[in-house]
Amino acid sequence: MLSDLSKKGANIQRLARKASKNGETLSEVTKGISSDKARVKYGCAKVLRTLSETNPKVLYSSWDFFADMLDTNNTFLKSDAAFIIANLTGIDSKCKFEKLFDKFYELLYDESMVTAANVVKISGVVAKAKPKLQSRITNRLLSIDKTHHGRECKNIIKGHAILALDEYFDESRDKKKILKFVKKQLRNPRPGTRKKAEKFLKKWDEGRL
Repeated sequence: MLSDLSKKGANIQRLARKASKNGETLSEVTKGISSDKARVKYGCAKVLRTLSETNPKVLYSSWDFFADMLDTNNTFLKSDAAFIIANLTGIDSKCKFEKLFDKFYELLYDESMVTAANVVKISGVVAKAKPKLQSRITNRLLSIDKTHHGRECKNIIKGHAILALDEYFDESRDKKKILKFVKKQLRNPRPGTRKKAEKFLKKWDEGRL
């Protein structure tokens, strides 16, 4: 399995299907995250991330492993762990994410803007899976300005926040403050973020810009 991942152009989807049907293969992939070979390490992360999207149940017993991955200094693996955990919230019958919430959203203050942006990107998935946490998630997404990231980075992250908020706006209890945040982004100096705000408001605020 790992030998396959060490080859350029490895078929991640095929390997994910194989891992979903074979416990030994899945264990091998999970251990491969610690490989010294970059292609194997990141290949294994891709397989696990794919599995979290297509067959999350096979990864749920490894929740603590992915939670621990949030502590790694490797930005790419940390982001992969965040995506995997978010995808697992849909089957989180034991409410494990509730206990991990603060640690997960502390990543908004990560040294890497990429990590923060990815946590924001995946927040819509979490909010849909965990309706009772929506207000807490919204508060985190609306507090980007409190992070240490530079102004341009914050503007980029705010664009991701708008997309995440769009995923659950229709069921949110915080529509007024979400709309206030998005309308403010109509003056965002980043064109991409302004366009996201305009599209959001056309969809949810009856075109009243």
